[in-house]
Amino acid sequence: MNIAELEGTGTNFSLEALMGARKNTRAAMAQIARAIEPGMLEEDARLMAKETLARLGSHKGWHKILVRFGANTLKNFPEPSAPGTRLGEGDIFFLDIGPVWGDTEGDAGETFVIGQNPDPEMNRCAQDVRRIFHIVRSQWLKSGMTGKELYDFASKTTEELGWVLNLELTGHPLSEFPHTAHYDGTLAAVSIRPSPNLWVLEIQIRHPAKPIGGFFEDLLLEDKAYS
Repeated sequence: MNIAELEGTGTNFSLEALMGARKNTRAAMAQIARAIEPGMLEEDARLMAKETLARLGSHKGWHKILVRFGANTLKNFPEPSAPGTRLGEGDIFFLDIGPVWGDTEGDAGETFVIGQNPDPEMNRCAQDVRRIFHIVRSQWLKSGMTGKELYDFASKTTEELGWVLNLELTGHPLSEFPHTAHYDGTLAAVSIRPSPNLWVLEIQIRHPAKPIGGFFEDLLLEDKAYS
């Protein structure tokens, strides 16, 4: 595929709509995270997340809602969680939501640590997965790396920080729904330097020995978007 095909968007696509969808998605994720408490069942949290998104105006998603508690944070995207998992007192969880706002896709993922006296490695995981995202994003800004090269760099960076990168979850485009009408592949598979405002960088890590994992994703954007 050529660049125009890889980075294609719908006729109604606009940067303003995409940034609005990003803002709405991140605000919704923060609201969902605040409502999650120790003792909650993962299934109940997922239902709450769905109801929250609908109440905020997103009645469909371009991908399923993921809520992962505890050891389920090690699961790859398509894997089902172990049923009946409750969030512990001093535990880790992550969210991954892909709501559609109007006709524009949003996507956000983040890791949280909750409760009293969590394992220090949980806090390190939540901090490092965000840190890895921004190290890779900074490399994208200053280099001409392709999507594949960015994930090779992400793997090396993750290993240097003492984690293992999930190389089955490697980014994708984001646009007017559905982006898959233009390109139904991953960021890691493209041999171009990804353009700003069109690609989601996904980072999922796991501890090399403990049942602890983390996830963070956002659009590849310039620094001013994070100030």
